[in-house]
Amino acid sequence: MEAKKGSLKSTIAVSLTNYLDAGSIVAGASGLTLWQNYLSLTETHLGWLNAISANCFGAALGAIIGGFLADRYGRKTIYTYNMLIYMLGVGIIMFSTSFAALMTGFLITGISVGAGVPASWTYISENSEINNRGRNIGISQFAWGVGPAIILILGMLLAPEGLLGDSVRQLAIFFHGDSDPAALAVFGNRIVFGTLFVVAFIAWNLQRKLNESVDWEEARKAAVKQPSVFSSFGALFTNKVNVRTLIFLVTIYVTWNFVAGVMGMFQPHIFETAGGLTNAQANMLPAVQWLIIVVVTYFGFAMLVDRVNQRLLYFIGSAIGLIAWGILVFVGINNLSVLWTFTILWGIHAGVGVQAFYALWASELFPAKYRAAAQGVMFFIVRGAAAIWSLVFTGIYEHSGFETSGYIMIGWLLVATVVGTIWTPKTQGKSLNQITEERYGKDF
Repeated sequence: MEAKKGSLKSTIAVSLTNYLDAGSIVAGASGLTLWQNYLSLTETHLGWLNAISANCFGAALGAIIGGFLADRYGRKTIYTYNMLIYMLGVGIIMFSTSFAALMTGFLITGISVGAGVPASWTYISENSEINNRGRNIGISQFAWGVGPAIILILGMLLAPEGLLGDSVRQLAIFFHGDSDPAALAVFGNRIVFGTLFVVAFIAWNLQRKLNESVDWEEARKAAVKQPSVFSSFGALFTNKVNVRTLIFLVTIYVTWNFVAGVMGMFQPHIFETAGGLTNAQANMLPAVQWLIIVVVTYFGFAMLVDRVNQRLLYFIGSAIGLIAWGILVFVGINNLSVLWTFTILWGIHAGVGVQAFYALWASELFPAKYRAAAQGVMFFIVRGAAAIWSLVFTGIYEHSGFETSGYIMIGWLLVATVVGTIWTPKTQGKSLNQITEERYGKDF
């Protein structure tokens, strides 16, 4: 059954997972220097925070678990409980007074994010009409852009030198007293995480009321018996079509995510330390960038991807990202005009770049019986690799500076551009059942 009605409503509810995923990463990024000052953290500490967060290993661990659970017990099972875990993680971050507590909160939040993402992309794809599948995935990516935009605007307003900084300081004094300036400065970031707690509660109430995916129910009925987690894992890696697909998707996503993951967590910090900006300024530029991402994701991806040549759209979006990093590295980061140019170009790139296409293709190229599991495996690999890379990056950045790091970023983006452009899959305008039949045969 491919024609579904009311897919837009369920897409919006499920897309809140993307809002909370990107929002939690950027919430940490917006106050990273403030937490560093408050807890006397080194660059290595920051690398570990990123490594176990929703940006990296935490999400990787959640994805490998959540993906297989979503195929075994249904997409709705994830939506019934997952946001409760997210609220627990965010709550711990809000009240953290030590590095260990902050790490714990980041890890729990990351696990929740990882568990939710494969299920959400799968659910959206399975509940979309044929000619709106790309649009609906685009809307989920739209939410992925809205989250950071709102969070960074809040971070800018609530920063110590921000528009609401004095009010936040007075509120912080009420709770903490005025003996520790660093504790007062980080209070605004605690409020930012508090907004994520509220959105997660709203998301939980909406998502737990969703109907189960029809595609999953049909796949379950067609199976002689429900496969175990381990047999699903084995089937995923013993089929040649699966292996080729996994290699293709992981290659484009892991290389792109090495760049995007660093930006998601460290962009404001890099703009402050290498670009010489204040905390408010360092939050303002990424906030503008995310607003551009939001607009371009909707009008440049969601409204076009079902109607134009996907290979061409992918190439254009990826090439713009390469140009953005080329300007940042070769012209110089400590130039406000360069930072603004980079902000605009990367915003355009991210709106029609690898993230959106990966979300679409990953939800199309695998059969329903392990569609979420496949995404869980890939998300685990990508975010796990990003965890290792974040530790490597902070070492490179601390000892070799931004320029060396930038050359490496350009290399990662070049790989994602070439591989994705050459091997763009031909799934446009086809039902999920038709795609599965073409790739795996009629009896699969």
